Amino acid sequence: MGANEKVTYTITTTNFASGPASSSMTVKDSNGTDVSSTVATGSVSQTDDVITLKAISGLVAGESYRVDVLFTAGSGAPWSCYLWIDCEE
Repeated sequence: MGANEKVTYTITTTNFASGPASSSMTVKDSNGTDVSSTVATGSVSQTDDVITLKAISGLVAGESYRVDVLFTAGSGAPWSCYLWIDCEE
């Protein structure tokens, strides 16, 4: 992802859990510092088996970020997944 971009990522849960609900996300920089309040805007939502994350922007070039996503599905079982974002110029 570029330092000047704003991207809204989606996660499709069909292969491991149907009907995601109660979703949340956290963005941490390469030092493990929670930077969610400064780089993520909007809200997390669910439609069918797709979770739409908050829009991410304002990342620092050369940094890596981990996005952790927590949600419930089915009988309310907790699930988690994550993705890495490498920020380029």
